[in-house]
Formats: sequence, C-alpha cells, structure tokens
Amino acid sequence: MVRKQLRKIAGYTLAEVMIVIAILGVVVLMGTPVMINSIRYFVLSRVKLELQREARTAMYVITRNIRQAQSSTIVIDHVAGQPYYSRVQFSVYNSTQTMTFYQSGTSLIQQVGANQTILSKNLQYLAFTFPRSDVMSMLSVSMTLQEATYSKQSKALHMASQKVQVMN
Repeated sequence: MVRKQLRKIAGYTLAEVMIVIAILGVVVLMGTPVMINSIRYFVLSRVKLELQREARTAMYVITRNIRQAQSSTIVIDHVAGQPYYSRVQFSVYNSTQTMTFYQSGTSLIQQVGANQTILSKNLQYLAFTFPRSDVMSMLSVSMTLQEATYSKQSKALHMASQKVQVMN
C-alpha cells in the first residue's frame, strides 16, 4: 500500500524530461529566426514610413516655393564640395527675398534671406534641372533619402517630382 502511494507522488521519468527538453529546444531554435525577422520587418517598415513622411514634406515645401519664384531669377548650381545641380536660388515673386534650397552633406537646407531651416538630415542625393532647355519656367526636382536600419544596412527612398511649373 505504501509503494502505490509513493508511485503516485514520485514525479517524471528521465525519458519524459528529455522529450520536453528536446521539444523546447526545437521551439527556441525555430522561434529565434522568426522573432529576428519580425523585428527587422518592424524596423524596416518604421524607417520606410519616416522617410516617406520626410520626403513628402520636403518635396511639398520645395515645389510650393518654386512655384512662387520669378522665372528670370532661377539659378541652378552647387555648393563647393557638393554634387552638381544640388542648389537652386531664386527670388520670390512680389518680394525682395531670395530663397535657396541646397544640399550640405546629408542635410537638405532651406535658406530664406539669412534664416536657415533643415528640411531633412537623411539626404543622399538632390538635383534640380530644367527638363527642357527652351522652357526656363519649368523645373525638375529629384531627391533620394537614406537612413540606417539595422546590421549596417540602410533603406533608401527615391522621390522625383517632374515638371514643377513656375507661375511667375
């Protein structure tokens, strides 16, 4: 009678414990890559959303102001040490203000008179061009933003706005 009671409270056998450990090992080995890929996907999605928001905002500000430019005052050049065609300067219609958009390293800068505003700190490439050489009242704006994601990798977003019509 005492032996029957001891068997009921005795516990698990070695075989049962080994099976549980093996199952847990397989779950951990399979779960780790799934979790890492989920984190990578989340980070990549977040960076993509941030870059899209930043690019849309910068492109909106640039195109809105270029539309208000006096077409005869538009000058496209570059800051020393920066890519060609990465700066546009113009006078705003019915104003004495000069407005400039340019690339400085990885920053996109808007300058109105002496005041500077950083529109983006993730700029990889910026170019202002005239899509047609016979029409100086139409500009093309192209930009690429890039941000680091994980494991020394980065996500780039290219945004181009063709044919921004200068209204004045």
